[in-house]
Amino acid sequence: VQLQASGGGSVQAGGSLRLSCAASGSTFENYHMAWFRQAPGKEREFVAAIFWSGGLSYYGDSVKGRFTISRENAKNTVYLQMNSLKPDDTAIYYCAARLKFNTWRYSAPGGYDYWGQGTLVTVSS
Repeated sequence: VQLQASGGGSVQAGGSLRLSCAASGSTFENYHMAWFRQAPGKEREFVAAIFWSGGLSYYGDSVKGRFTISRENAKNTVYLQMNSLKPDDTAIYYCAARLKFNTWRYSAPGGYDYWGQGTLVTVSS
């Protein structure tokens, strides 16, 4: 599956952005999806993940209550709605896919088979 992330940009603290990740090349419903982020000089960090059907979702502690992951299987797209953004949210955001037939370690970068190219989010104070 090929993943194309979009929607990044620059925003002031307290603002909102919605990221999108469009999938192609394979049956989207066969994949659990996730968002990770990586700030300069830091390790890749788990942000959010969603079950292949959309019935279950998980969040990293730093984004709980502010970010929402969702998916539209009919559009082969997963979203990340980001509200109340903080300067610490500045990073490159990556979407990732894990085939649903395999064990799913939702918060581990190594638990995913495919990655998008990333989209930059910059939050200024």
